[in-house]
Amino acid sequence: MLNSLTNLAMRYQPPNFPGGIAAAIATTLTLLTTAPALADEAESRIATSHGISHFGDLKYSADFTHLDYVNPDAPKGGALSTWGYGTFDSLNPFVVMGEYENFVGVMFESLMARAYDEADSYYGLLAESVSYPEPNREWIEFKIRPEARFSDGSIVTAEDVVFSFEMLSTKGSPRFSIPYRDVESVEALEMNRVRFNFKPDASVRSLSVEVATMPVFAKSHFSDRDFAQSSLDPMLASGPYVVESMKPGHSIIYRKNQDYWGESLPYNTGQNNFERIVIEYYVDYTSAFEGFKGGDYDFRKEYYSVLWKTAYVFPEVQDGLIAIDEIPDLTPAGAQGFFINLRRPHFQDPRVREAIGKAFNFEWSNQTLFHGSYRRTDSFWENSTLQAEGLPTPAELALLKPLEDILPAVVFTEPAFVPPLSNPDRLADRDNLAAAARLLDDAGWTLVDGVRRNSDGEALAFEIISDSPGFDRIITPFIENLERLGIQAQMRRVDNAQKTRLEDEFDFDITTRRYSFGLTPGVGIRSAFGSASASSFGSYNISGVDNAGVDALLDAIEGATSRAELTAAVKSLDRVLRALHIWVPQYYGAVHRVAFRKKYSRPENQAPYQLGEMATWWYDSEKAEKHGLLE
Repeated sequence: MLNSLTNLAMRYQPPNFPGGIAAAIATTLTLLTTAPALADEAESRIATSHGISHFGDLKYSADFTHLDYVNPDAPKGGALSTWGYGTFDSLNPFVVMGEYENFVGVMFESLMARAYDEADSYYGLLAESVSYPEPNREWIEFKIRPEARFSDGSIVTAEDVVFSFEMLSTKGSPRFSIPYRDVESVEALEMNRVRFNFKPDASVRSLSVEVATMPVFAKSHFSDRDFAQSSLDPMLASGPYVVESMKPGHSIIYRKNQDYWGESLPYNTGQNNFERIVIEYYVDYTSAFEGFKGGDYDFRKEYYSVLWKTAYVFPEVQDGLIAIDEIPDLTPAGAQGFFINLRRPHFQDPRVREAIGKAFNFEWSNQTLFHGSYRRTDSFWENSTLQAEGLPTPAELALLKPLEDILPAVVFTEPAFVPPLSNPDRLADRDNLAAAARLLDDAGWTLVDGVRRNSDGEALAFEIISDSPGFDRIITPFIENLERLGIQAQMRRVDNAQKTRLEDEFDFDITTRRYSFGLTPGVGIRSAFGSASASSFGSYNISGVDNAGVDALLDAIEGATSRAELTAAVKSLDRVLRALHIWVPQYYGAVHRVAFRKKYSRPENQAPYQLGEMATWWYDSEKAEKHGLLE
C-alpha cells in the first residue's frame, strides 16, 4: 500500500525548494528489535512478534484496533486529485528502464508496514507475524496471512515473496540490489511461510526490515514477461488500488479494489479512504499551478515559496473555497543541494568543490527570491538529532580515529562543516568569493585573462543541469557568482526524462537532488554513499562517493546495536561527507504547505512523520456540498 511503499514509489518528489522538482532518493531506512513474545521453551531462542523496531518497544500491542493518527470512522468514497511532474512510460518502479509513474506505489504492499507516529516501528501487513532467533538473528521468517490476495483474487504465497526478492535483487535497480546483497538465500518453507537467511557477516539489524518492507508482486504475472523491461502493463499486486485508466505520460486514475483483501485489518482502519486517486501530469511547474487554479486537480502541496507568499489570492481562495494550510513536518529535512559529480576530473580536488559552494549565496536568495521562507541546510540529516555539530564527540572519535589516515584532516581539527554566512543584501559576497578564489589558487586553478585554468591550460568549465524553468532564478545568480571567480559555468535545460537518463548514466557535472534518509538509517544508505554503488548504472550514489572511510562508517551504522551507537555512527558519517564537499547544500522548510479545495478532511491527530493525504485523508461530502464542490 502507499503507506508502506511511499519511498519506493516516489522516484521524483517535490523537494523543499522554490521551483522545480528534483529526484529524491527512494531508500528504505528500516529497523529491527521488538519487545517480542518468546515461543515455548523448546524454541526459547526464537522471538515471535506482530511488529519490529530497531531499538526498544513497539507502541502498538498485538491487539491494537487502529493507528492513533487515523480517523477510524473516516467515510469511504470520492476522489483525491493531484499532480505529477514530468511524464511516465512505465508502471514498473523497480527497474532502471523507463520513467515510472510517480504514485504507482498505491498498488503494492510489503510484508510489514510503517507506523508514522514512531521513529522506527513496522507492523504486519501481508505477514501476520515475524520470527527470528535471538540474539544473532541469522535469519528472519514471516508467516503470511491466509486471507492475503492479489487483485485478481489469487493467493499471496511464499513463492511470490521468493520470486519478488529474486527479481529485485538480480534485475532491480541498485536501490534494491545493493541493500539485498547480504541475503544468503530465501526459502518458501510452506505456502504461507517464507524465510530469509542472512550471510554470516550481514548487518541484520537493518537488513531484517529491508526484507520486511520489500514490495511483493505476483510470480504468475511474469510467466511471459521480462521483469527487467519497463512496461505500461500494470503488475499484479495486492495493494488497495488498481489502475482504472491512463493516458501514458499525461494522466492516470487508480481505483479502489472493491475486493481488497486487507480492508478490515487494524493497520488499514481509517486508511485508503478514496474511491479514486487521479494524477494529472505537467512538464512545467508553472503550468501545474495554473492547472490547480483552473480546477484540473484539487490537492496541491506547494514547494515554490514565491507562489505560496504571493499567488494564492485568486478568486476561489478569496471566496473561501480553497483551504490554505501549513502542517508541521517532523521528519528529518534531509539533504537537498547541488550534487557534484566527483567522477569528473575537474572536481577531484575537494578545494575546488568547496570553492564552488562558496559561490552560492543562500542568504541573498532567501531574502530576495524566497520571501524568507527557508533555512540553510548544512547536514545530510538536517533538523534531526543525527546531525553532526561542533568537534567530534568521544563516541564519534572512537569510530573516526582508526580511519584517520584515509579521512580529511579537518574532520578531527575543525567543527563539522557549515556553509559560511553571506551578505543578504548583495549577491556577490566579497569575503566568500575571496576565500573561494584562494582555494582555487591553491588547487592550481589560476586566473588567466579572467578564466580559471590549470597547468595544462584547461578552463574550469561545467554545466548545471535542470529540468525546471522555475529553478532558473536560483541557478542563474549562482552562475553569476561562479563567473566572478573565473569559472565558466552554464545551465543546461533538459526535460525530466533526459535528466533521469543523464543521472542514471552519470553523464552530468552538477545536478539538484533531495535525499531523505530517515531517523533510523541502515543498509539502504549504502546505495547513496557506498563504493559499490559509485559506478552502478542508475544508483543513488549520484556524486560517485568512493571512499574507504565512508564504507567503514556505513558498516558501523549497519552494525549499531543501540540508539547511542547509531547516533554516533551517523554523526560521524555526516561529518565526513560534509568535509568531502560532495554537494553545495541548499535549504529546507519544516512544514507541509498545502492548498486544496474544501472537499477533503484529515485526522485531528496528524502523524508526525507523514502528511498522508492519499492514505489518511478522506472525501468530506458535507464540506463539498456546503461549498458547491460535490462530485
